[in-house]
Amino acid sequence: MKDQAPAWRGAAAPALQGAAPVYGALDLGTNNCRLLVARGRGSAGLHVIDAFSRIVRLGEGLGLTGGLSAPAIERTIAALKICAAKLRKHQPCIARVVATEACRRANNGEAFLDQVTRETGLTIEVIGPGEEALLAVAGCSALLDPARRQAIMFDIGGGSTELMWLELPALGASAADGGASIVLKAWMSVPAGVVNLSERFGAAAVTAAGYGAMRDSVASLLAGFDASHGIAAAVAAGGVQMLGSSGTVTTLAGIHLGLPRYDRSRVDGVTVTYRDMCAVSRRIVEMDVAGRLAHPCIGRSRADLVVAGCAILDAILQAWPVDQVRIADRGVREGILLGLMGVPAPIHSPAPTTRQ
Repeated sequence: MKDQAPAWRGAAAPALQGAAPVYGALDLGTNNCRLLVARGRGSAGLHVIDAFSRIVRLGEGLGLTGGLSAPAIERTIAALKICAAKLRKHQPCIARVVATEACRRANNGEAFLDQVTRETGLTIEVIGPGEEALLAVAGCSALLDPARRQAIMFDIGGGSTELMWLELPALGASAADGGASIVLKAWMSVPAGVVNLSERFGAAAVTAAGYGAMRDSVASLLAGFDASHGIAAAVAAGGVQMLGSSGTVTTLAGIHLGLPRYDRSRVDGVTVTYRDMCAVSRRIVEMDVAGRLAHPCIGRSRADLVVAGCAILDAILQAWPVDQVRIADRGVREGILLGLMGVPAPIHSPAPTTRQ
């Protein structure tokens, strides 16, 4: 279906008396519930004063039943109660709470959102995939290399994967002449995430044949996007960068770095070569269940989902074999915060794109 071109939702926040305003951003996805509370630091970016992240698997079983299950709702509301308490602690706080693919698709999504409001006091806004893509780009834009004018960005979620094809402004371009914005030339929301892909393939997902089938199913979804925009040809010509944002790529980066446990400060912004990214992905796929459970950068919460994430990543890397991938442990929440702070739009989106 067609999704309208996303628009930057930033607006100057109302002035608060006293200390610098506090802003909150909560992103409820198919797999994760994430909160960030921060103050602005001008050109220095965000000063984070509180955060929360929990894997809640809200979309567990959604692809099979069409609805959110009672256990998933219970887990998610428990996490949202913690988030609501943190936001109350930092009052007065200007906050925005959004939900993505699971709530977009669930036949009981509205009932769930009503229950959340009753039990936590939070009002959740369900955003479309176009705005999700735009917020992710805004949140990660500081990691893009201005020397490379074209960029592929992706965000592997629980229920979908967002792909963005970007054009960066020329070095030295100024806001005054309208040439300093990143152009979101095209985006696509692919209905394949770590949760629904794992559930679709079941036990076969951890076999060699099942893994290949998962990767190929995603590759077939990418082919039309590539054909429409000539991305592979641009990659072959050189000058295209790739930026990845997701639990999958941050996990792989942590393993590549040999971290004894996941450390955001070591991972966010790191660059991993194409060859090393593929090697780590193969290493994870070849691990047995016990090995994935025991690995400090994977652990129990991701052990059964990371293989599907590797399949999605492999499809992306095979479609567009760039020389290296930059890793972002940031995204929608940071984009929301910048919008709340009234940061001028860093991105221009000229046209709608077909959603798979």
